[in-house]
Amino acid sequence: MSSVAAGVPLPLATGQNKAFNDKGKPMEVRMSNLVAAKAISDAVRTSLGPRGMDKMIQTSKGEVIVTNDGATILRSIQALHPASKMLVDLSVAQDIEAGDGTTTVVVLAGSLLGAAEKLLQKGIHPTIIAESFLKASAKAVEFLTEISVPVDLNDRAVLLRAASTSLNSKIVSQYSSTLAPIAVSAVTRLATPTSSNVDLRDIRIVKKVGGTIEDTELIDGVVLNQNVVTAAGGPSRIEKAKIGLIQFQLSAPKPDMDNTVVINDYRQMDKVIKEGRAYLLNLTKKIKKSGCNVLLIQKSILRDAVDETSLNFLKRLNILVIKDVERDEIDFLTKSLGCKAVSDIEAFTEDKLGYADLVEETNRDGTKVVKITGVKNKGRTVSILAMGSNHLVLEECERSLHDALCVIRCLVKKRALIGGGGAPEIHASRMLSQYAQSLKGMEAYCFQAYADALEVIPTTLAENAGLNPIAIVTELRNRHALGERNAGINVRRGTISNIIEEDVVQPLLVSTSAVELATETVTLLLKIDDYVQAR
Repeated sequence: MSSVAAGVPLPLATGQNKAFNDKGKPMEVRMSNLVAAKAISDAVRTSLGPRGMDKMIQTSKGEVIVTNDGATILRSIQALHPASKMLVDLSVAQDIEAGDGTTTVVVLAGSLLGAAEKLLQKGIHPTIIAESFLKASAKAVEFLTEISVPVDLNDRAVLLRAASTSLNSKIVSQYSSTLAPIAVSAVTRLATPTSSNVDLRDIRIVKKVGGTIEDTELIDGVVLNQNVVTAAGGPSRIEKAKIGLIQFQLSAPKPDMDNTVVINDYRQMDKVIKEGRAYLLNLTKKIKKSGCNVLLIQKSILRDAVDETSLNFLKRLNILVIKDVERDEIDFLTKSLGCKAVSDIEAFTEDKLGYADLVEETNRDGTKVVKITGVKNKGRTVSILAMGSNHLVLEECERSLHDALCVIRCLVKKRALIGGGGAPEIHASRMLSQYAQSLKGMEAYCFQAYADALEVIPTTLAENAGLNPIAIVTELRNRHALGERNAGINVRRGTISNIIEEDVVQPLLVSTSAVELATETVTLLLKIDDYVQAR
């Protein structure tokens, strides 16, 4: 393998600077990994930024998803090559760590792999490349932290700017003025001045088809996925509600699936029905005795959670019934309503109930919505009611809201902001290039290659916005060289401007975790020199 392959002669000498000439197979495996991973990176590259394209995905069940969210696209790609799967896992890792920047991290990894490929062709040993890249990423994080601005969580305007920037790259960007305040309010309600994280499982988004995205609202209380059961004519509004949550069934007992009971005498039949009614009446009376007037019933698989007879009894006792509560909702509801889930009628007592001022089912834009407001002893949870004209829009609205919530959570984790629009990447790239000139030997080459690879973000942003990437990135470099550290690409106007003044900001954690995770994945791929299939 030539050491002058890419037109840059390397100092050939003994010791460390000797050209690395690999045996055939490890080089082939490395190249195969790089090509496969870069293919995944190229697939999502066009969806980066506010002017990025959207992807239409058809799932195996025939459902259609329209999105430009990197994590969603990659989750749907059926990657067969192990290296491709590593890039899919990389976007999942970024989604868990920061929640935003899932496209950025994969595009960055693809660019670093391209840089590594050129260095390999020059004859530099993969271990030297991997170590240099890790050092360069640590330096890049340092440079990014330098230009970050500290954030006060009480400054709502700054949080809104960060949430709006995240939403502006989504399909639902025109509704960012509606969704951004919801995301900020939801996270700030859960965060305390000392908290270092927010559990997003305490924020529940309930989707209902009807109206438009502008009707989406933050509910002061709890909103349910289920509707009130009014088949037997029971109430649909209860004031001064005492809420019970049961995990047992209000229906007559049944034999096991394998067993059958044969009745050939109508008197026996009559007796069975009478016994069933007495059993259900006893259950419903015990529920009423505890003072409960709103009953939430967990979904049951083996037999009906509630049958018509018990619904009739509950209606006479003026108890509002909501059935089919999913098992994974139980924790959220008990935390929100201050009630306890009960799995046995004997344990159903007044101290297990939750209290609220009002439980009612309202009709909004042709959709029934159950709201519980004025909850006493409310836990630290938040409910968001997402509205939309159809399922496609609703799904994308939920994904966009999730990303906006994650951005605000990032600011709780690491309270610092930096600009967007390619400004931090160009700054880190320039500083790394300057630092590379103080190094010697192969490490200097690797640092310079890493610095050049970071420019993929502003280049892609310009390409996706239909601008001339070479002219834009050159102008961006000039502005940074003149000391304008916050100069970035203003995609709307197609020019370079101070990105902080344009309110295009993102959490520091999104950029630093993208750089760190992308570099770790690339170094891991570089160190693989064989591929063995297990039996």
